[in-house]
Amino acid sequence: MELMLDSHAHYYDSRFAAESGGADGLLASLFATDLAAIVNIGTDPENSRLVVREAAKWPRMFATVGIHPGDGQRLPDIDGALADIEAMLPDARAKKIVAIGEIGLDYHYDDTERDKQLYFFEKQLQMAEKYHLPVVIHDREAHGDCFDAICRHPDVTGVFHSYSGSAEMARDLVRRGWYISFSGTVTFKNAPRVREAVSVVPLDRLLTETDAPYLAPVPYRGKLNHSGYMRYTAAAMAEVKGITTDEMVRTTRENAKRIFNLDI
Repeated sequence: MELMLDSHAHYYDSRFAAESGGADGLLASLFATDLAAIVNIGTDPENSRLVVREAAKWPRMFATVGIHPGDGQRLPDIDGALADIEAMLPDARAKKIVAIGEIGLDYHYDDTERDKQLYFFEKQLQMAEKYHLPVVIHDREAHGDCFDAICRHPDVTGVFHSYSGSAEMARDLVRRGWYISFSGTVTFKNAPRVREAVSVVPLDRLLTETDAPYLAPVPYRGKLNHSGYMRYTAAAMAEVKGITTDEMVRTTRENAKRIFNLDI
């Protein structure tokens, strides 16, 4: 059985600590049986430092650092927070930092400060240019503005995570060098748009992820998600593409290794 690579998870989340054995017990089991690697995703300066420490502890765990559009809403010192992220980047490879993320835009809530989100997003795209790192994009109900932002930075590429945009936008992103990642939502009955996007993305640009502890796939929808459930996501994607689950697991693993420059 092919080993999976979870390209997007949040294993510092407090919900894992409440489980028997905590995050460390779960991770030890997963690395022993199912996983080639995990990319652990930061969303603010504090937990970005945590994911760097966790990556140092686990040989096959890697880190991203960045400010999520939702987390950025509560940070009073915008430029100070951005400076904290940038301070981690000059020796990124030594720290196993493989991307800047999770960054982007989220317009789901009515009280969203869009100007603040756009400022964080733009500054972190500039960091990606400066340090030659890929980015991990969060795009929730902000497809047009996200697309416009990345078009302003044609030298930056990376991953649109837990993709929810249209098939047409996915095609445009792939043409511009981007990878598209899918989470457990691809297994949901009410997500035909997501499966349509899978159908148009070439195999060499697909990634799989959990977004753990969120978005557990069917048949675990609504439960605490973890990387061991990702095979259900890969199976749903494989069905769309007409290949075996092992072929999808192998292909998405190698794609993640390529975009994040993982030496495993």
